[in-house]
Amino acid sequence: MQNIIFTGGNGRFGSVLKKSYFNKRTFYLSKKEFNILSLNSMEMKIKKINPKIIVHMAALSRPLSDHYNKLDKSIDLNIIGTANIVKLCKKYNIKLIYLSTHYVYRGDKKYSENDPVLPKNNYSWSKLGGECAVQMYLKNSLIIRVSMYSNKFEHKYAYTNVKSNFLTHSQFAKIFPKLLKFKGVLNIGGKTQTIFNFAKKLNPNVKRKKINLKKISLDLLPDSSTNISKMKKLLKKKI
Repeated sequence: MQNIIFTGGNGRFGSVLKKSYFNKRTFYLSKKEFNILSLNSMEMKIKKINPKIIVHMAALSRPLSDHYNKLDKSIDLNIIGTANIVKLCKKYNIKLIYLSTHYVYRGDKKYSENDPVLPKNNYSWSKLGGECAVQMYLKNSLIIRVSMYSNKFEHKYAYTNVKSNFLTHSQFAKIFPKLLKFKGVLNIGGKTQTIFNFAKKLNPNVKRKKINLKKISLDLLPDSSTNISKMKKLLKKKI
């Protein structure tokens, strides 16, 4: 057993993970409890908890427009905040697990972990910026490029000609504890399918919609699914 700090502990995924993976050694910390922009306050908390692992989940994700209209906030939270955590993990020899995104890839094939990355919007650039800091500490870290969506699909329509390999928050939460022992870079995702087929399982009332792929928006790729062969090998899990 070892103490683990989770940043973004009251976020969308953190709230789900806490329900299935919680014990006296896990510390799900809020923004107020663990300010990733304050090295001093983080260091005080680290000295108090003495974690062997920090799982960095805190990030600015939605809405996408914030990564353009509030550029400073995007850079501070997703890049500088992550770099601050890397500094402290290095100083105290703490393993770092960083939740990145599958959107760091270009999206024109099923990319594996060793393939080049090329983000298409400011959100994915900000997550890749965080990855850059973590890569400098890769001997004691794990970068998870996860394809993940919330447990509810609240939109009225879902695309029939756009694909991904999303896992729901709950599905990823079941896998997550098995990842703590790994290092390096790892794609995490589920079955490749259209957004409509994925959404239909979460919202039976969702309606079909087709999008003009020639005018596709910055936050959407025709096929954002990734190569998860490494994941299946490590976890011996069939998707």
